[in-house]
Amino acid sequence: MNYQEIHEAAREHVKEFCKNCPVCNGRACGNRMPGPGCKYPGNVAARNFDKWQEICVNMDTLVPNADPDVSFRLFGRDFAAPIFAAPIGALDMHYGPKYNDLGYNSILVKAAADYGVAAFTGDGVNPSVMQSAVRDMDGVGGLGIPTIKPWNKEAVFEKLDYIKEHKVFAAAMDVDGAGLPFLKAMNPNAGSKSVGEMREIIDYAGRPFIIKGIMTATGAKKAVEAGAAGIVVSNHGGRVQGGVPSTAEVLPAIVEAVKGQTVIFVDGGIRSGVDVFRALALGADAVLIGRPIVNMIYGGAEEGVKVYLERIIGELKSTMQMCGAATLADISRDKIWLP
Repeated sequence: MNYQEIHEAAREHVKEFCKNCPVCNGRACGNRMPGPGCKYPGNVAARNFDKWQEICVNMDTLVPNADPDVSFRLFGRDFAAPIFAAPIGALDMHYGPKYNDLGYNSILVKAAADYGVAAFTGDGVNPSVMQSAVRDMDGVGGLGIPTIKPWNKEAVFEKLDYIKEHKVFAAAMDVDGAGLPFLKAMNPNAGSKSVGEMREIIDYAGRPFIIKGIMTATGAKKAVEAGAAGIVVSNHGGRVQGGVPSTAEVLPAIVEAVKGQTVIFVDGGIRSGVDVFRALALGADAVLIGRPIVNMIYGGAEEGVKVYLERIIGELKSTMQMCGAATLADISRDKIWLP
């Protein structure tokens, strides 16, 4: 199947929840939840997408002709590209009953690893969601990043114990989930985490640890102080807080604050290889992509992931060729034009 066939095949499975738009730009879903929408006023996903489109790329073809090298090294592992699958949860609630979280993650983890990248996976009130994903990662040589909710310390350590029993090369926490109702209902220290609490969690993890949900330079500095090996600039697509800026808008200040001190991922509204190029030129080391991959799995399972990655990596390489960048290191700030 080609990209268009897979995209169309997904429509039948997600039509009651997701509009399956030709480009996932956040407009049609608005604040529709259940579904892939945002918290009121429902414009964060659209803002994420729009702000990447405002950045132009600078063409330069007076360079040696070469096939761009998009290989990426992270925490001692080599990857085919600086493109990772973002964690998504409650799939059956927000996209349709074809997959629950366990089934979706099982396909995603293997397909991503087979291609040469890795998947972040989500967490939930059902402990088997994370446990199943960790076992899937163990089965592909540890290539995957389980992303833990900011539960209370006891629950976090219990999940980390399970991760440590398996081959998993890195772990993460999406601190931007701090406002979720099921966390607020727990005993104290569920939800937001102090620098000291995060440092204790990271030390206990015993492997590279990524903090997802950073949206300010101050927050990035705190993550570095806590010992994070990586951060994800992410506003959770507006699903936990409305009225926030896009990730493209805050990325430059975060890069200025912590570049070189931690690996910087960016998530939110990245929908093409040109967008990946823009993000890297702004200073990100790698990107996360979530919602488009959901439709690819609902329409084509593992084949859908492969076809999508081939498409977006092909677009990235084409943009690099047209902008005079032979390697990822060549994608510098002067390769883009900012309004």
